[in-house]
Amino acid sequence: MLRRAALFVSLSFSLAACAQPAPTAAPAAAATPGEAAVRATLAQALPGGEVRRLRPAPIAGFTEAVVAGRVIYVSNDGRYIMDGALIDMKERRNVTDSAMDNIRVEELKRIPTSRRIVFAPRDPKYTITAFTDIDCGYCRMFHQHVAEYNALGIAVEYLFFPRAGRGSESWDKAVAVWCAKDPRQAMTDAKSGKTLAAGTCDNPVSDEFDLGREVGVNATPAVYAANGAQLGGYLEPQRMLEALKNNELRAANAQP
Repeated sequence: MLRRAALFVSLSFSLAACAQPAPTAAPAAAATPGEAAVRATLAQALPGGEVRRLRPAPIAGFTEAVVAGRVIYVSNDGRYIMDGALIDMKERRNVTDSAMDNIRVEELKRIPTSRRIVFAPRDPKYTITAFTDIDCGYCRMFHQHVAEYNALGIAVEYLFFPRAGRGSESWDKAVAVWCAKDPRQAMTDAKSGKTLAAGTCDNPVSDEFDLGREVGVNATPAVYAANGAQLGGYLEPQRMLEALKNNELRAANAQP
């Protein structure tokens, strides 16, 4: 019992930073095998963490749960939780990462291209999604190379993720960029330190910020390939191209 309590405390501290506020569901009437037991355990281990998805895990007797921007595994009777990478040694792949990649692909579809700030070549070979913060130093370094990314055939689609959160100066800058007459130029100006006029318009900043938290963004820039794989943060253009090629190769090798 003491070990179980310690596990719950550890999980709560390690995952709370990414947890999304949500009404706490009423506990299940009885801890019987199945979804009710899994949800009851998750509610106890991660108070306030929104359960985004439940489905059978690749290992017998467990359920795969998506909570607070990550994948964890819960035994069907609610007794055990596994928080970490599940490795398929036969296929030599990280099952947890693959599951999270698939989730990101679906979640990122919620923001259409029309609600992103896009820097793209005429016929891009690769497209990356980059969650960005106007005041983030590495985000500014990333943007300084955007023309080089494009020259290598890489389209950059920006989503806003002001790390300081709602009501912050960074948040207001993101809104000002989106509401500017030319958002692309405004993005470049803001990232070079220029002050923009305050913006007031319908904007995607809130939706994109919430989405970032749901897919596990905890630092910026957070860069994802089209298949949902996280490429890392700031990478120089040639390294970004290499990361994309390696990701493409891994994805091809993972095909049955």
